Amino acid sequence: MRHLLPFLAAAVLLSASCSEFNKAVKSDNKQYKYEMAVKYYEKGDYDRAMPLLEELLTLTRGDTLFEPVSYYYAKGYFGMKDYILASYYLENFAKTFRNSRHAEETTFLSAYCHYKESPEFELDQTDTRTAIDQLELFMVRYPETGLKDSCNTLIDELRAKLEKKDYWGAKQYLRTRNYQAAGNALREFMKRWPNSTYREEALFGILQADHDLAVNSVDTKKLARLEEGIRSFDTFADAFPESGRLAEARRLLADLNAHKERLHPSTP
Repeated sequence: MRHLLPFLAAAVLLSASCSEFNKAVKSDNKQYKYEMAVKYYEKGDYDRAMPLLEELLTLTRGDTLFEPVSYYYAKGYFGMKDYILASYYLENFAKTFRNSRHAEETTFLSAYCHYKESPEFELDQTDTRTAIDQLELFMVRYPETGLKDSCNTLIDELRAKLEKKDYWGAKQYLRTRNYQAAGNALREFMKRWPNSTYREEALFGILQADHDLAVNSVDTKKLARLEEGIRSFDTFADAFPESGRLAEARRLLADLNAHKERLHPSTP
């Protein structure tokens, strides 16, 4: 019997909880229903809080309870980690209740939901770009916010993901031996991300692409491409004179010069 006591106590509590919830569902008292919804929300019991709040959205429209109900409803989806719906309702709250004391918080959380939805760099980055835009807009709207450092940290992380995606997308042309496309894509990458953490690898990749394109070109295009490859070596060597890949770069340069010499032998 002693071993059954904990189970009996749990059953009694569960029954009381269900009875309490059912009472709130059936109640015509909006204030009581709201207080129970908040009670469940604060416990993290969203399975009970959200149905009550959803009903209250209709019941309280136009009265003073509508704002807090809308706030808890939006925050409920955030607590459930349903970031798509949370972002929608949080943004809608901030637009509907612009003067609310919760407007700053919900505007930030709406942007943060897109941050949470941002996928690995290989995948589509729509949410990543949306998160950056919304975080930047948040700082414009709330220039005195205490969340500025957090926003900048999140933006840096998101931009690093976009940078990585751009770099690996450009490098993919090298892997498939599409050398002309590789050189063009890596140059565009450098224009977009001039201070990239991948700058050394990108400049070396341009040299490698230019080398491979030049040495495999037809004679009518070969000289111009060989000279472009030599310029790419100079750019790489000037930017990274201590690079661990400098010896490899010099071998590519020597090969470019050798091809150029065979094409146009020096006059004795």
